[in-house]
Amino acid sequence: MPKLGMEPIRKAALVNATIVEIGRTGSLDVTVGQIAKRAGMSTALAHHYFGGKEAMFLAAMRHVLSLYGAEVRGALAVSVGAEARLHAIVRASFSPANFRREVVGAWLNFYVLAQTVPEARRLLAVYQRRLHSNLMACLRPLVGLRADEVARGLGALIDGVYVREALSGRAPDGKASIALLLDYLDAELKRSC
Repeated sequence: MPKLGMEPIRKAALVNATIVEIGRTGSLDVTVGQIAKRAGMSTALAHHYFGGKEAMFLAAMRHVLSLYGAEVRGALAVSVGAEARLHAIVRASFSPANFRREVVGAWLNFYVLAQTVPEARRLLAVYQRRLHSNLMACLRPLVGLRADEVARGLGALIDGVYVREALSGRAPDGKASIALLLDYLDAELKRSC
């Protein structure tokens, strides 16, 4: 007999276990059995909830994107002024919740999966459009016609730092990453004066 109310709890455990296992191995080369074991349940139950590893990974990335989106929205809600809002987006992108080893590893694999899996490509495109839109809204009053160029540069730097950190083998350094992006932003803002 299934335990009522356990499905969301078990799915959340599997999503978190997926992120940890992919971050631990650095690749999608993990089994549903490894993920299920980390979540404290059977492989059959994991398959029952998600059907397979790809669906589990996509659910994990939806979760990562949802947490990131909530953090950005929260940071923007308390920021006043375009430049402060830009800083908030950058800081949220490299916060301890978003920029930890497992999540960075998941992002690297997400970029790779988006090359061949339409649903992953769609999720990545949604993330990129939202990031670009948020950056554009802040940059227009600061750099005018250069807003698109600067927004694309900031977006590329954010993604690039994630890729570099995933490949570095060391613990992600959020403070250094924030400083790098804010230096780029400062240079671009001075260029527009």
